[in-house]
Amino acid sequence: MNPEQTSQFSLLEWGITPWTVLLLCLAPLLFLVRNQKIYPTKLLAWYTGLPLVLSVPLPWMPDWWWLVVAFAGAVVALIATADLTTLPSLSHIHVERSMPRVASLGNHHPVEVHVDNRGKRTLRLDLSEDASDGLQIEPPVHSISLQAGKRMTVQHLITPHRRGAFDLENIYMHLMSRRGFWRRQHAFPCVDQLHVYPDIKQIGEYALLARTNRLSQIGVRRTRRAGQDNDFERLRDYQQDDNYKHIDWRSSARRQKLTVRQFQTDQSQRVIFLLDCGRMMTNEYDRLSLLDYALNSVLMLSYVALSQGDSVGMVCFSDHIHTYVPPGGGKRHMNRLLHAGFNQFPRLVQSRFDEAFLYLSTHCRRRSLVVLVTNVIDQVNSQQIQNYMQNLIGCHLPLLVLLRDHRIFEAADNPAPDPAVLYRSAAACQLLIWRNQVIRRMKAGGALALDVFPDDMTSPLVNQYLEVKARHLL
Repeated sequence: MNPEQTSQFSLLEWGITPWTVLLLCLAPLLFLVRNQKIYPTKLLAWYTGLPLVLSVPLPWMPDWWWLVVAFAGAVVALIATADLTTLPSLSHIHVERSMPRVASLGNHHPVEVHVDNRGKRTLRLDLSEDASDGLQIEPPVHSISLQAGKRMTVQHLITPHRRGAFDLENIYMHLMSRRGFWRRQHAFPCVDQLHVYPDIKQIGEYALLARTNRLSQIGVRRTRRAGQDNDFERLRDYQQDDNYKHIDWRSSARRQKLTVRQFQTDQSQRVIFLLDCGRMMTNEYDRLSLLDYALNSVLMLSYVALSQGDSVGMVCFSDHIHTYVPPGGGKRHMNRLLHAGFNQFPRLVQSRFDEAFLYLSTHCRRRSLVVLVTNVIDQVNSQQIQNYMQNLIGCHLPLLVLLRDHRIFEAADNPAPDPAVLYRSAAACQLLIWRNQVIRRMKAGGALALDVFPDDMTSPLVNQYLEVKARHLL
């Protein structure tokens, strides 16, 4: 037996094999990954490829495997171990987040993250936000280098794509070692809550156009009220864009200040919204559900009604009553409506209209404009809605708002010689005819009804409310 075979036999006798050496090398790495969240980078993987290249001729020289491990492997291990000690300590890093607590659906909101390096080494790190489902972060990752004793602020944008309450619990960091062989992952606790409300930008646009008498630009018609110009309410200071015909010249001369007469309208009336949150409101158009469009229009009409001096209430329901906002007035009541509806989502359940109307009759006995926003595609639900809405006549003024489906209208408007397309178009036309019959029966029974597209329902809804006020139907 030659000396080489003797050395190989002795190593095998002690249980030292290539697999044993591999396991001994991987054991510390597994400990770092599991307990310390420290991972090797691609750069270290390239360096560990050196022993692999040197092991190519081992099938022809099997006795020399320990040289590859002893020299090439040991060198890489020493370099990696030395670089491992350069990973920064987590106790020297402080992270804070500065962000708004309220956001609007679909809008961009800036968020600032402050990072303090309280150590004595320069930090190289990748920072990312706690992105929940429904939040878009831009940019998703920040790669920064922070010197010792310095503070850096990075900014990104959060764009919510759905309403509700979002909990942002952590700021995630990937800390790099000095040579870039190791990466430490850590989640810094940074708890914040973001409330995403419906986009109320249209409310600001309405207020601006109403002040400048340009509501026709958003489809709101001007209505004449009986007695509007005869019921004097009070005198007030002149404001820009007021009608000059309402200037009281005697009071202006006496006060040495332009004064206008303000006239009162019918006030202290009630508007109650019944908002369906069932399965028929789960359809989407342009990334928003029918419930999102309905809630936007309801909030817009609520703002108009509150500005008219009326009281507004809301009931959200599906197979049970989700939330109820008692009728109230004033600007603060708008915040209650916003907070009650921002976390309501459509559910894949059958809506219980009987429970909704029973709850309405129990909690709202005073005559009100009851606005039911829903969608129907079957005879059973339409018959239920028709019966319940007609039962309100006499006690309340019912208004049914049915939301259209763009896909049905597109199928009805685009027939083709293809039998499958032609059959789909005929079915869509039959469904539209049936919906028109439902609307006509509702109007014939004494109720009000609207059949509108979800993205274009705000103007018809506001016009219908203003017409009700002008005709004194309440």
